[in-house]
This record gives sequence, structure tokens and C-alpha cells, in this order.
Amino acid sequence: MHDIRWIRDNADAFDAALKRRGLEAQSKSLIALDEKRRAAILAAEQAQARRNAASKDIGAARKAKDEAKANALMAEVAELKEKLPELEAMSKAADQALQDALGWIPNLPFPAPEVPDGKDEHDNVEHHHFGARKVHGFASKPHEDLGGALGDMDFATAAKLSGSRFVVLKKRLARLERALGQFMLDVHTQEHGYTEVNPPLLVRDAAMFGTTQLPKFEDDQFWAVSGELLKQPGGSLDDFVAELKRNRYGLIPTAEVSLTNLVRESILDEKELPLRFSALTPCFRAEAGAAGKDTRGMIRQHQFTKVELVSITTPETSRDEHERMLSCAEEILRRLDLHYRVVTLCAGDMGFASQKTYDIEVWMPGQGEGGMYREISSCSVCGDFQARRMNARYRGPDNKPRFVHTLNGSGTAVGRALIAVMETYQQQGGSIAVPDVLQPHMGGTKIIEKGE
Repeated sequence: MHDIRWIRDNADAFDAALKRRGLEAQSKSLIALDEKRRAAILAAEQAQARRNAASKDIGAARKAKDEAKANALMAEVAELKEKLPELEAMSKAADQALQDALGWIPNLPFPAPEVPDGKDEHDNVEHHHFGARKVHGFASKPHEDLGGALGDMDFATAAKLSGSRFVVLKKRLARLERALGQFMLDVHTQEHGYTEVNPPLLVRDAAMFGTTQLPKFEDDQFWAVSGELLKQPGGSLDDFVAELKRNRYGLIPTAEVSLTNLVRESILDEKELPLRFSALTPCFRAEAGAAGKDTRGMIRQHQFTKVELVSITTPETSRDEHERMLSCAEEILRRLDLHYRVVTLCAGDMGFASQKTYDIEVWMPGQGEGGMYREISSCSVCGDFQARRMNARYRGPDNKPRFVHTLNGSGTAVGRALIAVMETYQQQGGSIAVPDVLQPHMGGTKIIEKGE
């Protein structure tokens, strides 16, 4: 959420930053809404002040035995009493209109060259890479073929249960995915200083709004309601839908939602910061905007597992924390000895809440023709953008409340790590070697053989 006062004082800079994101100028319309809001607030305040003053004058008029003036003042007070609710409603509506408009506007990118200009993923800039592409002495197979041949990856049964974009993992691959998640969480909590959290998977709209899934990305979420609410009450369909929305829960698309909202509506002590949280959770995405993309295999699923990293910091330390978070996510892939590259996203390709984002793209030898890079982690610094939506603040030495800065990153996507391990460590004949760091989590298993 943007500060309308900053927009008023920096209208040209605001519009220029939006242009870098490919958006039209919006400062003029926002300032007009704010002027309407301020006028409505002033009208309500003036009416209330006049009512208070007139009420006092009534006593003075009566004391002076000026009944005519007293009666006129009483009539004025009665009229103001009747008018005030309308003025207050207008003030509230004007404020809500401004908040609604601000809620649809993304965060502003850091200046170039820190965040490069560009429209989409083709304009992202490689920051650095690790290792070299794995070249097998045979034709690399995609994970869905490897998993199907092992008998441990079943898309057909998942489709019977839930439809497309779901998978059933069994036996060794189920354990390998669990091993990956446990390994990641152990590294982040035991070595990187993150606090493990087991958060709710169902959250209210306010939490979704806080981390910007609402209002713009409502269609990309899965929603849950109780069976009792599905019994349509009397009244219109619009009333029924409104009632469902008031009482629904969102299935988290990422643990960022739950972890970041841990500090909502609170004022922290600066000495508590930074706060660092990590969670290994299922994630749920309707992928409404991704129809037809990555329909084969596990690349783009409605349900997947991810280790999330969230940091809550002061404004002065958030940039350094961003670099630290990136290194924490990278360490996972380094220990798995997976080739990857880090790219800095251009202004037009960043997520809604981000000021700057690094994507980690892991090399998957079985994807496409000859392999390709696939995103496995995004690490973003959001400034105070989410904090304003959550009203999350801290007190510094001067005891004045300020908004915290929030950061989030994948540490990493477990399902995609599973794919990368399967495709990188595949052996001729279809078996899969288990990376050294995962073997303790796999009961010492060194290779997953076909036919076991």
C-alpha cells in the first residue's frame, strides 16, 4: 500500500516508477480521490464542531433569557445531529474509495540500474551462476518419464482424485521429496538462524490483502467455506455470494502469507529485529492466469510443497537482508550440487509487492530439447509496502512507531528441487542417484533403482 501523502509530494516520480512497470500514470486520479476524502472529513469535522459550539451557546442564551436565540440554536443542533451520520458516511465512503484504488497499485521498483528496465522475462539480467550444466552420456529424460518408469509418480490416479495439475508420489520419490524438505528446513533453522513455524494453511481475507493476494489476484487463489454456508439462505444471489466472501478462508498460495502476517497489527521493539521465519508447508494455487502452461509433469501444480523464508527488518537493514536471504536459498542448491543461475528481474517482470527481486533458476536437463532453466526461488524485498497493508510497525530509540520492512523468498520450492535432482542425478537405465546431503534423510539410500 502506498502513502498518499508521499504521492501528493512526489507525483511525477510516482508516475515515472509506474511507467517502468508498464502502467499508466495514476497520481492525478489518486490525488483527486484524496482531495474528495479530505473535503468529506473536513465537512464532518466542521459540522461536529458547530454542533458542539451551538450546544454550549444554548445554555448561554437561556441564562440571558433569550428564548428566541435558544430555540434557534436548538433547531440548528437538531438539524446537525440529523445530518452528521450522512456526513460521516460520506467521509468513510471517500476514504474507502481511496484505499480501494491504492490496493490495486503495485509497489514501485528500485531505480535503475539496481532494478533494470524492461517489459518481461526476456529483459531480466543474469547476476551470477553456480556450477556447470549437467551433460549426460545419454539422452536425458524428463522427470515424468523417470518417475513413471519407477512406478513412484502417478499423474493418472491424481487426475481421478483431483483433476489435472496434481500428482501422487509414492514410496521412494515420496520419501525423497520429504527428505528434500527436511534438509532445507534443517539448514535454514540450524545454520541460517530462521525460526521454524508451523502456520495455518487457511487464512482470512485480511491476511491475503496484507501480502497482496487481494484484491488483484483473487482468481488465482483457492477458497474454502464451511458446508453450512453453502446452504443458500433467502435473498438474492448477490447477497449469498457476499455472505460467502465474508466467511471464507483462503488456502495459502505460499507460507509467505501466514509468516508475514505474524506481525500484523502489532508494534515491535526495534531490538527484536530482524525477525526471521521459515516454514515447510503445502501451497495451493488455482493458476487462473496460467492456462495451457506447463501441463506436463510437476512444473506447475495446484498443490505443491515449499520451504518459505520471511524476514521482518528495519528500513536501514532490508537491502542487506535481501542479499543474505538470497545466499541462504543458494546454499541449498550448492549443497545439492545443482547448476543454477541468479537473475535480477526487470521492472516489468517483478511481483506485485516487490521493490527488487532475484530469481534463482535451476538447470533441469530433461526439460525441453536439451534442458532449460526453471525458477526454483524468488527472493524479494518489499520495503514497507506490505507493512502498511498489515499495519505492522516497530519503535526505535525515539519511541515513534515506524513501518517495518518485509522480505520473502523460497528456500526453496521442494517439488521443483525434486525434479531438478531427478533429472540431474538420473543414471542410464532410469535409476536416480541420491545426493550425498540427502542420504542421511533417506536412511542411507544412495541410489533409487528401477524395479525395487
